[in-house]
Amino acid sequence: MDGASILADHLGLVPVVFEALGENDRSATGYLPKPEFEVVANEFFARPEESIRGWERAIDAQRRIIRAVERVIAEPKGEGDIAIVSHGGVGTLLLCHFKGVPISRAEDQPGAGGGNCFSFDASEHRLLSGWRDIED
Repeated sequence: MDGASILADHLGLVPVVFEALGENDRSATGYLPKPEFEVVANEFFARPEESIRGWERAIDAQRRIIRAVERVIAEPKGEGDIAIVSHGGVGTLLLCHFKGVPISRAEDQPGAGGGNCFSFDASEHRLLSGWRDIED
């Protein structure tokens, strides 16, 4: 929400919230310390058809995200591009879809997280670029 607000404020726009673009449901575990989170996140991506410690399955999250993106694309809009601002896991699942590869953490955003983006052609449903630093 913060990232979308920063971008929207800069462009004089009002962000539109789509709950279905939220991160995978991890409420079963709540906050996990980073080392433990990384272990569980690795399993989430490695076994997408299983619920890891009660988390939403990666395959279900990916389907939800794809449907939400299709809805965003279908919404009436003015001229210009659409920016979808969400969590890294959401981006990873979406990137896997556009690349036509199985869900994998190998497609996760680079670095320590945050500050990355990729682009795709909405009309052709085609990936234009992989992850890159948002400052580029």
